[in-house]
Amino acid sequence: MINKDVVLNHWDLSAVPSPAYVLHQDLLDDNLAVIDKVRQVSGAEIIVALKANAMWSIFPELRKHSDGATASSLAEARLVFEEYGSLSHTYAPVYPEGEIDEILGYSSHITFNSLGQYRRFGERARKAGVSCGLRINPEFSTVETDLYNPASPSSRLGILSSDLTRLPEGVEGLHFHSLCESRPADLRGTLEAVEKRFGHFFSQVKWLNMGGGHLMTHKDYDEDELIRILRDFRARYPHLRVILEPGSAFTWDTGCLVATVEDKVSNGGVNTLMLNVSFACHMPDCLEMPYKPAILGTHEPGEGEKRWRMGGNSCLAGDFYGDWAFDGGREPQVGDRIVFRDMIHYTMVKTTMFNGVTHPSIMIYSPSSGFRLVRKFGYEDYKGRMS
Repeated sequence: MINKDVVLNHWDLSAVPSPAYVLHQDLLDDNLAVIDKVRQVSGAEIIVALKANAMWSIFPELRKHSDGATASSLAEARLVFEEYGSLSHTYAPVYPEGEIDEILGYSSHITFNSLGQYRRFGERARKAGVSCGLRINPEFSTVETDLYNPASPSSRLGILSSDLTRLPEGVEGLHFHSLCESRPADLRGTLEAVEKRFGHFFSQVKWLNMGGGHLMTHKDYDEDELIRILRDFRARYPHLRVILEPGSAFTWDTGCLVATVEDKVSNGGVNTLMLNVSFACHMPDCLEMPYKPAILGTHEPGEGEKRWRMGGNSCLAGDFYGDWAFDGGREPQVGDRIVFRDMIHYTMVKTTMFNGVTHPSIMIYSPSSGFRLVRKFGYEDYKGRMS
């Protein structure tokens, strides 16, 4: 794999319009090579989850290195059909009556979250030629952040083994999703729980979707161990199609959000750099999860080092994060670029236009052709979301 630290730390973004999300083509290609290795050696199918990244300008590239795409709404399923060029594997926590027929028209597979939803729409799906599955809750997860853990016994997501005493007629697959940026050991433990609670149904179905959260492109991930787990599972159940739908893995650490310092504020002993981007609007997971993003040219402050908080440009009081220290004791200035790392997955898909603050453009960088502007947002985009 490419040393992403080296690539990103030597990436000249001084000429990039700010604010902007910028995807690095070489880093994307490096991730896709890892995904291809897992697909080809394990025999499992790996599909792209739009909920993590719906940047459809790169769909033609992703399609070459995946086995399809997964959608969680009518809009995502339609985008898969129109821009990915295939029918989607679709799962949503609930399907509205007014959307289900159109969703089925864009789907090859559909997973129902409950027995009630399957009873309501399963026959309609089968008549449309769509393969039906049920989401199951393995009641096991190593995810420590409750917001991202769907496997508690009281979760609204998936069916408990105690409630699935028999497999309804017409169900062809099972689907679980209880990982989040996880490692192979987490999948191994999850599979043990799934086999214990639902393994007696495996002979009755054609496919098993192991969901997302397989962060196989992380520098510390052992993809060879993942391959071993998948091959061992497929050896035990050779009739099953095994499907993985990682979200983050495709675009993990492949680009940045480029911001600019517009002002410096020091109040109550706290130094804040006021940026032209917003955590609330453009990096919501930083506040929701929460997590502290890496910023190029900075490090964790040591004792006695000057600390800088990053302030967003919305009027939400909590639109800030910190603290960082600048390498070499550098004093940041108005006009400096602040480059947030790993901002391609679960960013653009979650952004809002709260306050009408300027929305970051979307760009792609290739060493051979330079920077390419994919999309610039303006007033009409904001106005179009209102009424």
